[in-house]
Amino acid sequence: MMRIALIGYGTIAASVARLLPGLAQGRAEIVGALAKPGRAEQARAKLAGVTVVESLDDLLALRPTIVAECAGHGAVAAHGAGVLAAGVDLMVVSTGALTDDALSESLRGAARTARVLIPAGAVGGIDALAAMRLGGLDSVRYRSIKPPAAWRGTPAEMAVDLDRLTAPTVAYRGTARDAARLYPKNANVAATVALAGIGFERTTVEVVADPGASHNVHEVEARGASGELSLRLVNLPSPDNPKTSALTALSVVRALLNEALPVAI
Repeated sequence: MMRIALIGYGTIAASVARLLPGLAQGRAEIVGALAKPGRAEQARAKLAGVTVVESLDDLLALRPTIVAECAGHGAVAAHGAGVLAAGVDLMVVSTGALTDDALSESLRGAARTARVLIPAGAVGGIDALAAMRLGGLDSVRYRSIKPPAAWRGTPAEMAVDLDRLTAPTVAYRGTARDAARLYPKNANVAATVALAGIGFERTTVEVVADPGASHNVHEVEARGASGELSLRLVNLPSPDNPKTSALTALSVVRALLNEALPVAI
C-alpha cells in the first residue's frame, strides 16, 4: 500500500484526493495533507475525509511513502528538502521553482535515499522529449498561445497592443529560464519542457497573444538525432478553477498511479 501525502489543498490537491482512491485498486491511500498554519479548517472543507496538519513534522509523522507538492513554488522551497531528507519521495508539481539553481541543488543534496518525481502536468509529449534527449537534441521550442486578455498584467502588455491585435502575435521570445521569471503563470510548463529536454538556457519559449484563441494552447517542437516532435495541446480549464488546466490534476493522478499499480504506462 502506497501512502500518499499532499502539500496544499487547492484544485489540484482536491482533485487528487477525490480521484485517486477509486482508481488505485486498493494499492494507494491519501494519508494526509499539509496546510499553512491557521488554514486547516479551510483545507478540511475541500479535502473531505483527509487528515489535515499544519506542520511538515506532523505530515511526516503520518508515514507517507510519497509526498505530492500541489501548493506552488513557495511550498517547494519551504518543504521540499525536508521531505527528501526524511527519505520520502517528493513529487514536484510546481516545476517552475526548479529554475532557481540554489533550490534545485538543495533538493538534489537532500535526495540521498529518496527521489524527486516530476509529472508532465499541463503539457504532453514529455516522455517522447525525454527519450529524444538520450539520443541527442538539437533544439526545443515551447510556445504558449492564449487570448490577448489572458496576458493582461504581464510584460506582454508592454510588448504588444493587446487591444488592437488582428492576428497571432509573439509578445516574448527567449529562454525558458527568463520566461519562468517574466511569465510565472507559464513557468511550470516551460520548466517541465526544459527539464525533459535540453535545459533552461537552450529551450526557446514563445508567448503568443492570439485574438482568435478561445482556450490556452501549448505547442512543443523538438529536433534531434532520433527525429522530430511536433505537439499541439488545447487545454480546457478545470471546472473548479479556470486558472488551472484540468489536465494538470489528471497528470498528477496518473503519475501517482504509476508508482502504485503493477503496470505503469
